[in-house]
Amino acid sequence: MAGNICPQCGAPRTHGATSCEYCGNLFEVEKPPVQQAPIFTPPPIYQQPMQYHQNMQTMQMMNDGIDPSWPIKDKACAGILAILLGTFGIHHFYLGKIPQGIIYLILCATGIPTFLGIIEGIMILCSNDHNFQVKNKVRLK
Repeated sequence: MAGNICPQCGAPRTHGATSCEYCGNLFEVEKPPVQQAPIFTPPPIYQQPMQYHQNMQTMQMMNDGIDPSWPIKDKACAGILAILLGTFGIHHFYLGKIPQGIIYLILCATGIPTFLGIIEGIMILCSNDHNFQVKNKVRLK
């Protein structure tokens, strides 16, 4: 309540007045604390080595997703092996898919790999070069 009366004469103080209406005493005006705006500091920017990433992007653009480290194989050879010897999974061994080749060897007595080999051989021979390379992870001669 001490803030609502004049400290010199004790008269009631009107809201927002800077001096007493009766004695003229100047009131100390309480100023609200000045709040400083938070200072924004951007997060640090770290320089990252981009050479490997840029080289890989350049290689992928030049090779269209074909990795130069993939083995070189012949598409016609893979297709003919699939049609003629697909029963035994020879085309899978040729393309480097050893587990699939073993499955074909195990199932060769059932006749299922024969049917699948003919279909795969036709698909290999009819596919375009890029799809063949990316699907089988090989490069063409």
